[in-house]
Amino acid sequence: MTSDTLRGLCRSGVLHGIRRGVYVTAERWRAAGVDERYRLLVRATALAAGRIPVLSHQSAAVLHGLPIIGGWPATVHTSTPDASGGNTARSTTGHRGPVPGKVQTIDGCQVTSLARTLVDVAASSSFLVGVTMMDHALRVAQPWDGRARSEHGIDVGQHSDGRGRPTGAASREVDPTRAVPTMLSGVTKEDLYRELDAVNPRTGRRRAEQAIAFASPLAANPGETLSRVRIFELGFEVPELQVRFPDILGGDVWVDFFWRRVRKIGEFDGFLKYGSGPVLGDRDPSAVVWAEKQREDALRARVNSFDRWGWELAFSPPRFFAFLTERGVPRA
Repeated sequence: MTSDTLRGLCRSGVLHGIRRGVYVTAERWRAAGVDERYRLLVRATALAAGRIPVLSHQSAAVLHGLPIIGGWPATVHTSTPDASGGNTARSTTGHRGPVPGKVQTIDGCQVTSLARTLVDVAASSSFLVGVTMMDHALRVAQPWDGRARSEHGIDVGQHSDGRGRPTGAASREVDPTRAVPTMLSGVTKEDLYRELDAVNPRTGRRRAEQAIAFASPLAANPGETLSRVRIFELGFEVPELQVRFPDILGGDVWVDFFWRRVRKIGEFDGFLKYGSGPVLGDRDPSAVVWAEKQREDALRARVNSFDRWGWELAFSPPRFFAFLTERGVPRA
């Protein structure tokens, strides 16, 4: 095709140009969510580069399938160990640092390993962004099932150190519009600490250490991560996660957050639980709402208080602070 032909196809809405010489169908671009669009931008930039780059930071994260709260960067991030310093061009941001010990290939692109990616992001981004990605990776490494164990989850009935939650429980949700293909295999905290020692970033090491320490496989989705990061940052007592209440409606029920000292339950409630789509499946929305009400009523009989919140409230520190204060969440 000639350049004129390609420009004509773009003008007519058949193609969409991502980078010079790299196109996707306009239909695919229109249907793509924010995660997939950034993923396409990263892949296109790698294809258009003069030499094969090693993608790093958020650009590696999106190819690994890691979630983000907030926006993806406007540029594509690469590892450039031989550079005299970090550099930013119109379409790329290069990062100086140790040569990546392991490089993976995802969708034909060279990317830093999962552990290196998580450390790089945590050292250079907000605490919320770092913990969100780490929670997701730790959860993949330690998938929930009815026999899973953790030092954080507490059985309310037995006060044990165990916790279990059925995979695919109705209250777990992932936004299908932000889902991207992934080769994620998960990491452990030990992997992250080892990688942090190897990288030893000039700036952000303390922030990365805090993110690793705070991260947990028990956060079921980014909304729960956002909630507990906000709770911590606003100075409230960090709750126990995924606490089991036995013998509720003929079975065991897990709750997102539990403040044992004041016997208070907190739940992050995303719209997807009740809306149409993969989370709801073939269930009737009204039946889901009714079942959730029965669950909540049964739990309220076991505790002193029960509160719910969603994305908009948790995302606003002033509003969430007022909400937690009014609802009697204990201060740290």
